[in-house]
Amino acid sequence: MKLHTLKPAEGSTHKEKRLGRGEASGKGGTSTKGNKGSQQRAGYQRKNAHEGGQMPIQRRIPKRGFKNPDRLEYNVFNLGQIEQLNEKYAFAEFSIESLYSNGLISKTDKVKVLGNGELKSKLLFKVNAISAKAKETIESLGGSVEILN
Repeated sequence: MKLHTLKPAEGSTHKEKRLGRGEASGKGGTSTKGNKGSQQRAGYQRKNAHEGGQMPIQRRIPKRGFKNPDRLEYNVFNLGQIEQLNEKYAFAEFSIESLYSNGLISKTDKVKVLGNGELKSKLLFKVNAISAKAKETIESLGGSVEILN
């Protein structure tokens, strides 16, 4: 093998017609770019959501309601659910760390405990929020509640 004998593999390359070289190139005066208008110019960028002058959909559809950007969203656990989870995972304490380590919530989720259902086991709770009924039920069983920020 010598450098002057090297050539590309059969069929791997093909000759392309050069664009923008006049009528004789077979691609014409527009160089396959179509006729007049902004789209044939260099640097054309389509306007996002532009509908050709028609009233855009985000302006046609009526606006409803209000979304509070400062809203706190909690992952809610009822006492009945906690009892089932305790049977399955045998929690030493019901905390955000124990829920995260068992894959029940994500790292940044906030947890709230509600009083629906029946709790039979005595547990230590470390949560972000708790209802009055749930707190009363937990403390009557001898458990304790710690509210996290």
